[in-house]
Amino acid sequence: MPEISRFFGIVIAMFFDDHNPPHFHARYGSYSIAVRIEDFAILEGYLPPEALGLVIEWAERNY
Repeated sequence: MPEISRFFGIVIAMFFDDHNPPHFHARYGSYSIAVRIEDFAILEGYLPPEALGLVIEWAERNY
């Protein structure tokens, strides 16, 4: 999966033509989530709260 950002051990990745709804993936160690771009709702997975906060902050700045 193509990486679009990496920070504090978190990897953000996204496919160009993935299934709907539009979303991105975040990985942190053995954890991963899929986040809907429209409202940053978690579609699946789990991240520790500290990492999740950083991912949502990143999303707010970039989308």
